[in-house]
Amino acid sequence: VQLVESGGGLVQPGGSLRLSCAASGLTVSTYAMAWFRQVPGKEREFVAAISRFGIDTNYSGSVKGRFTISRDTARNTASLQMNSLKPEDTAVYYCAAGLSGPSSTKDRYDYWGQGTRVTVSS
Repeated sequence: VQLVESGGGLVQPGGSLRLSCAASGLTVSTYAMAWFRQVPGKEREFVAAISRFGIDTNYSGSVKGRFTISRDTARNTASLQMNSLKPEDTAVYYCAAGLSGPSSTKDRYDYWGQGTRVTVSS
């Protein structure tokens, strides 16, 4: 199984980015997919998750209303649309897949990508 994130970069405050997670070795529609983020010296924190078959979503309070998680079954990818970005959103963002969810707990996810860096700065 491999998860590969893309779409990170430098964006100004108030801007938008769309992160993608390309999966191989698993079918994203049959897994709960999630995004976590981490800054140096801090624990990896939950951002958003979508349940198996895409019925339920879960968001951290800090991103709710600004970020949207989705999946594209034809492309076998999961995405995170990030709007109204703030400097505090700066982090490395990780994609994860698991069989239970949409959990905010890291231990519920079995597979992880290598991360993509997002920097929000003027």
